[in-house]
Amino acid sequence: MSHFLEFRSITKTFPGVKALSDVSFAVDRGQVHGLLGENGAGKSTLLKILGGEYIPDGGQVMLDGTERHFTRSRDSIDAGIAIIHQELQYVPELTVMENLLLGHLPTRFGFVRRGEAIRWTRDNLQRLGVDIDPLARLIDLSIGQRQMVEICKAVLRDATVIALDEPTSSLSHRESEILFRMIRDLKARGKALIYISHRLEEIFELCDGCTIFRDGRKVAEHHDLSQITRDQLVQGMVGREIKDIFDYKPRALGEVAMTVQNLSGKKVPTPATFSVRKGEILGFFGLVGAGRSELMRLIYGADVRATGTVELDGIKGNITSISQAIHSGLVLCPEDRKQEGIVPGRSVSENINISCRRHYRRAHFFVNDSAEAGTAEGYIKLLRIKTPSRHQEIRFLSGGNQQKAILARWLAEQDLRVLIIDEPTRGIDVGAKNEIYQVLYGLAEKGVAVIMVSSELPEVLGVSDRIITMCQGRITGELNRTDANERNVLTLALPVSAPTPAAAPVTA
Repeated sequence: MSHFLEFRSITKTFPGVKALSDVSFAVDRGQVHGLLGENGAGKSTLLKILGGEYIPDGGQVMLDGTERHFTRSRDSIDAGIAIIHQELQYVPELTVMENLLLGHLPTRFGFVRRGEAIRWTRDNLQRLGVDIDPLARLIDLSIGQRQMVEICKAVLRDATVIALDEPTSSLSHRESEILFRMIRDLKARGKALIYISHRLEEIFELCDGCTIFRDGRKVAEHHDLSQITRDQLVQGMVGREIKDIFDYKPRALGEVAMTVQNLSGKKVPTPATFSVRKGEILGFFGLVGAGRSELMRLIYGADVRATGTVELDGIKGNITSISQAIHSGLVLCPEDRKQEGIVPGRSVSENINISCRRHYRRAHFFVNDSAEAGTAEGYIKLLRIKTPSRHQEIRFLSGGNQQKAILARWLAEQDLRVLIIDEPTRGIDVGAKNEIYQVLYGLAEKGVAVIMVSSELPEVLGVSDRIITMCQGRITGELNRTDANERNVLTLALPVSAPTPAAAPVTA
């Protein structure tokens, strides 16, 4: 039987690592096929082969019965393939309209027909249910809105094959529902779709079947997901059973580690006041656009403050800049790791050690290379960062492994007192989530105060000692772990006029 899209024995090797080994599976028209696996399992590599970014070392890509050789992105696009990558690919200084019509702007006598382009963009965004200004620059949008623009760009291309890599990782609940509606419509129109996600509830909701990758190999394929349990998928992905992903254990909390008093700024207009204690994991929850990340940037000194102070226990004075924050033991792992976290042209080792090199200097000038290497190797092992060596450029790592490397950077900070971590498990697999939670628990046990910003309500409920909610740029409530459940957290996080969803039990 001939399939519409078929991968036959695909193999791809990079220096020191075999990314894909003899991988085969197929997708037909009118079908959504899920790809599952841990970070670094080879899922994104396969999509880059389909998109012409990588050339396979062996195997065949068959499209509608014909073998295709994609040696550049243009070949894939011309063949009717659209790919939405986990790390977004857009031109930040251009508008939504210009990004959607890049290379296809309507012209007359060499001049862009701007009015026609704006109308086309506005009409199509409205048709897809996306409320974004066509003339807004991408750099001024939230990461979730940028993701929606990328999704719309692929959908509007009218491709026959659409592949989506972690498309909901930055989306709000409403934006995710819009995307799911698009996917169902595309499926009904006979498109072939590949869907990568670590959110297993999405796989069960959207996909007809799935293929599981582990260490570059296909380890399982399921054609009827109604016959498979969540635990079976998890065990297939990680090769072991994970009974409780959160594995929370209560701890004794210390004195106040940091106090934020009347802090406000351009995107946080209502002054915010709260404190976090030594050994505490304080969860911040809110819908996308609630102002959580903006408040963290104000605390860190990354954005200009209108009012307020940030004081650390034992350190006199107000922290007002990033350098002052770092030297005081206050650090921030940002939400957008590609734009604000990694240094893409540098090695994994350099990215891990970039903030703490001052500790490795000898005679105030030379860097102690052996100490730096030991730190990098230690955290690569501790966090199970999948990389052929510490010398590998970080841009070649999967998104989840880049996230681990950024976390390692701040764990390596010897004077760490307060860690702010924004969306710590965005785009990360189930096994890696458990590892990151264990690292956060370990820091808390040592007396580090942890502030965790997350859009994943089960994560906030499962990991936090205390939860603060935000909505529309202001703090709306605070709950202790024993008092928190989905209903009362959502009640505090939703706008007053919005209906509150029914409570549901928290599961691993």
